[in-house]
Amino acid sequence: MPPTTTAVRVAGAWLAVASSLLMAALLVHGPLHSDLGDQMQKVADEATAWSVIHWVSAASLSLYAVTGLIVLTSRSRLVGAWPTMSAWAVLTVSALWTMTTAVAEATVVTNAAVAGDREIFEAWWAFAEGKASGIAFLALAVAVIAGDEAQSAERAVPTWSSWAATAAGVASFAGWALGRWFGVDFGNLLWVASSVLMNLWTLWFGLALMRSRASVISE
Repeated sequence: MPPTTTAVRVAGAWLAVASSLLMAALLVHGPLHSDLGDQMQKVADEATAWSVIHWVSAASLSLYAVTGLIVLTSRSRLVGAWPTMSAWAVLTVSALWTMTTAVAEATVVTNAAVAGDREIFEAWWAFAEGKASGIAFLALAVAVIAGDEAQSAERAVPTWSSWAATAAGVASFAGWALGRWFGVDFGNLLWVASSVLMNLWTLWFGLALMRSRASVISE
């Protein structure tokens, strides 16, 4: 099997696993609260679940980064132009950036909430939320990748699904911006819903890449 084919199939496998884990974590996580006191109480009330889903998120984001690194070195059509090469690079960096948020929330944020230490909770929540902005740029990266896939002559998944994923990626970014940067409650729900749809596509895309022929993934 040519090295490019092997690389893309391996990347597809990890993308599928990463997508499954993050989709499950998002469904359990749900929308964030705009009020920090309410958010702290939610973390304290669901401490074990909160910690577990953020460890799962950390694993998922690590695998997203692994996927990006493999694709970037694959010499496949997936990185055949500067927009897609840049998108896979942004996806990799954004995943690593956000992974630190997941670890912080699984550990010190959860511990502070359980202990009722609002000062520590607020300080680490600010750190975590700042780093979590990487998830918004990961969504934009997926939107670019999906948009390119929709226009590819050798697409691995149906065109309509890729355009839907492009819209979902943009909506995920918009939801995060509205909910976390501008305090609009609806944005938090939009972010979760669109991110789940986006990960449903990356799961499908990953599974398709695992089964791709060399002609579909070669430059």
